[in-house]
Amino acid sequence: MDADLVIVGAGLFGLTVAQQAVEKHGAKVEIIDVRDHIGGNAYSYMDEETGAEIHKYGAHLFHTSNPRVWEYVNRFTEFTNYVHRVYTTHNGEVFPLPINLGTINQFFHAHYTPAEAKALIAEQAGELAGTDPANLNDKGISLIGRPLYEAFIKNYTAKQWQTDPSELPAGIIKRLPVRFNYDNRYFRDTWEGLPKDGYTAWMERMIDDPRIHVTLNTDFFDESQPLNKKALVGKVPVVYTGPVDRYFDYELGDLKWRTVDFKEVRYDEGDHFGCPVMNFADSDVPYTRAIEFKNFNPERKDSQNPDKTVVWEEYSRFATREDEPYYPVNTAEDKALYEQYAAKAAQEPKVVFGGRLGTYKYYDMHNVIDTALTAYEEQVAPLLG
Repeated sequence: MDADLVIVGAGLFGLTVAQQAVEKHGAKVEIIDVRDHIGGNAYSYMDEETGAEIHKYGAHLFHTSNPRVWEYVNRFTEFTNYVHRVYTTHNGEVFPLPINLGTINQFFHAHYTPAEAKALIAEQAGELAGTDPANLNDKGISLIGRPLYEAFIKNYTAKQWQTDPSELPAGIIKRLPVRFNYDNRYFRDTWEGLPKDGYTAWMERMIDDPRIHVTLNTDFFDESQPLNKKALVGKVPVVYTGPVDRYFDYELGDLKWRTVDFKEVRYDEGDHFGCPVMNFADSDVPYTRAIEFKNFNPERKDSQNPDKTVVWEEYSRFATREDEPYYPVNTAEDKALYEQYAAKAAQEPKVVFGGRLGTYKYYDMHNVIDTALTAYEEQVAPLLG
């Protein structure tokens, strides 16, 4: 075949490697993807009725403190000045997240100073204060006290994992951010924003080069078409960004993932929630959060429908092989299984495994780009000679 490198998966990892291979090596690159679009889970499209940019696989928010990544992405897109803030509904009342002094004072109908709030939370952790519990429920109480944990974390987490938090490992949360000031910015990174003309336009610019060819609707494991695993592996360098267990036909077992389902709701009003993301902390609401896409881009109000809005309600569950995998479950058993797959992957001739699915890790977008730049330098470039 007339390609120096084949990339399986047109997500951010694959696109970054493709761009680097062309720019730094002059390589001819073939990208294949089983989906009908590039961009992986960061893909977005415009909704004609509302003028909203829909993030097809859930809200994607770019943020980073990594200068290398920030410099790299700004080659392909400008960013808005969007700052992400999240709110949560509990018992019919809306509170700011992450938990901050505003949340605490609103919840307790008080006017605590930072020092008073810290003392209160330590007191409310009770006998769990300063301990290191093994389960998530007790860990949460030890970190932020029982009242705040039970109001904002317990039921949300139970919905997210379909499991009682007392049966979940404490490592899932590790820490719960509590800010003893009124800062309700969700991220603390140096840079933050959304691509000015959308995610898909950004991705298209990354591979706007005649030496990069993209073939969509193409399954790497389908031997009835030429760009398949059997025909390519060992004959040409391959960057594989699909599920690592699928690559080996699940021969050691399935790695477990969480997936997300979305229910679209349209409203005959210009703004339903007044914010982009509204969490629902209570168990009587079956979804974890709702995303109102118009509110990510207030700078586009002139091109948005002032009388219509679209909201996606987000439901979390365990994934099957047929689902889109989002979050690795990462139990000790899963980690051990992944290590076995990683050992097999290391033996594959001229194959580099990368991205969220290929390495069984949850990455934000900036992490994906950073690991892709490193993978190109350390693993892909040597294969290109």
